[in-house]
Amino acid sequence: MDPRLSSFYNTLVDEYRQRFPISARKYARARAVMIDGGQHTIRLYQPYPFFIQAAAGAYVHDVDGHQILDFWQGHFTNILGHNPPWLTQALSQALAEGYGLQTGMIDETTTELAELICRQTGSERIRFTTSGSLSTMYAIMLARAFTGRSLVLKVGGGWHGAQPWGLMGVNYTDLGYQHAESFGLPGVVTEEVLVTRFNDCEALTTLFAQHGDQIACFILEPVIGASGAIPARPEYLRLARELTCRYGALLILDEVISGFRFRAGDVGTLYGVQPDLLTLGKIIGGGMPVAAVAGRADVMALAGREGKRRVRFDGGTYSAHPLSMLAGKLTIEYLVQNESQVYGYLAHLGRQVRERVEQIFAAYGVLAKCTGYPNEAIPGSSLSMIHFPVRPDIEIDAPDVAADPACCSLELREHIFKLAMLLQGVYTMHGLGALSTAHTPADLDILYSACDQVAMRLSQLGLYNKQP
Repeated sequence: MDPRLSSFYNTLVDEYRQRFPISARKYARARAVMIDGGQHTIRLYQPYPFFIQAAAGAYVHDVDGHQILDFWQGHFTNILGHNPPWLTQALSQALAEGYGLQTGMIDETTTELAELICRQTGSERIRFTTSGSLSTMYAIMLARAFTGRSLVLKVGGGWHGAQPWGLMGVNYTDLGYQHAESFGLPGVVTEEVLVTRFNDCEALTTLFAQHGDQIACFILEPVIGASGAIPARPEYLRLARELTCRYGALLILDEVISGFRFRAGDVGTLYGVQPDLLTLGKIIGGGMPVAAVAGRADVMALAGREGKRRVRFDGGTYSAHPLSMLAGKLTIEYLVQNESQVYGYLAHLGRQVRERVEQIFAAYGVLAKCTGYPNEAIPGSSLSMIHFPVRPDIEIDAPDVAADPACCSLELREHIFKLAMLLQGVYTMHGLGALSTAHTPADLDILYSACDQVAMRLSQLGLYNKQP
């Protein structure tokens, strides 16, 4: 890191410690009993995370008395904002009436949620689980069993959860994406997972020509999440569908993030692409833990009696948790009934945010570009991520561009910008994050003011030559 950036970061850390002293004490206590003081690595930024007491709408409230404008929104889950009163009241009423905690028995709410999701995504069957990692793992198991093949194809920079086939080619290194992400994985994982470049039609065609008869499935996010909120080009996703059909592989669209984020259903529909299997999570739970695998009846049958349970996608103790099913059902019903209003509003805000943020940084001579823009298939987007390219001619169209130090400064985006924005009362993730219907034009003014302050401080470092 440039010494001037390093010095600036140290200054931000000092300011942060002064602003969040009570959180510092609570974090010290947490570290005594939890690994690194928490339960999810992405929440444990340096020097320590602030601790919250409450969350409502677009804001969280922390133990140091701050109200913080939030663009993380529960790992991009809360498309309607934190704790919508109409939803929390319904859950409270259900608990008061003796419904909500796990019973280990069947109830009709699960059927109603399953019907909703299948109808909105064109899926024939669905099975619920509790996390996105499990949903992608089960989907890959189904694909391998159905095809009798072993190779799994994924996109470099694509995140499909902490499961063996997902832990290849996630973080960019000097070797690109051709590496395992964790110790302790079965040795065959590195041999059985192929990694290709996102939005690169030529590379995808070549790889299928070389290995197509051995590929069980191609799993990809139609909108890359953590690596930049970058949508697939229409020709790329349609080629993925065509090649998987031609070579007898299954297409798995991982829509744990994108499902119900851009429409009241899956994104594949917007591309005219129907996957063989679809993984869902986040929004479909309405803030409660829900994930699912949906898709073709003949593939899904392998997990049931008809398929002699050849794939042990049996479910876990908390699969289809009653309160989670109710929260998911109510949320999806709301999104379906208000689809035009919800997604039109989010698209409007998203367009304003991306354009205005770029203008603010440009006015200070700081080169910043947003991803999350829609394309020919996706009419509007509520995802926005800010990147700091090293040159103005760089097009951020794939994860390797966003993560390559020769193209963009990851340290500036993930560490310096994050802390600098927090000191202005704004919580960001991967450069910015996701909008919800709870965000208002007044909230966006707070965002713009914060970006203005951060851009001004960055311009004073003398690192940028770009003229306003």
